[in-house]
Amino acid sequence: MQHSLVRKEVLPFLLMFFSLIVATVIADALLHQFELVWIGRYLGIPGTILILLSFFYSMRKRKLISFGKPKNLLTLHETLTWLGALMILVHAGIHVYAILPWLALIAMMVNVISGMTGKYLLDRSRRYLAEKKQGYAEQGLSDDDIEKKLFWDATTFDLMKKWRSVHLPITLAFAVLGLTHILSIFLFWQWK
Repeated sequence: MQHSLVRKEVLPFLLMFFSLIVATVIADALLHQFELVWIGRYLGIPGTILILLSFFYSMRKRKLISFGKPKNLLTLHETLTWLGALMILVHAGIHVYAILPWLALIAMMVNVISGMTGKYLLDRSRRYLAEKKQGYAEQGLSDDDIEKKLFWDATTFDLMKKWRSVHLPITLAFAVLGLTHILSIFLFWQWK
């Protein structure tokens, strides 16, 4: 069972995160190889737009918009965030010489890791509860007995769902740092 937990839960998380890092290194290397480093300077713009578009999922959850299925929007959220983070990481490369862009980059990476952790933890917990409930039902326990046996697990799961209350401030910190970085670029841009 330990191996299946690692295979089902830990490896997908690590693969998704490391694929982001590897894709960044490859894209940056290709830009350098073909002397197109200047493109990386502008990848922050479409990367930011993709991350902003990923918020349709959050807006749907909060009933600010009514279109789209939540499951499809969640998949879109994950995909657009990954691609946007990739573009921003390539944009940053190793050429960041000021503290503000580094802080924004670190906040983005913490936010990406937080989002992926929440996704895998909640999904795993949801499946775990469903499996336990099914096992108790197969043993012939009544709904009340099942509810009593699952009380602490269900309470833990409800607490884990509060993960979003941690993810949201991290997202806000990233948004503030990213916006401050963008505004500073406009202020100090060579407009000649």
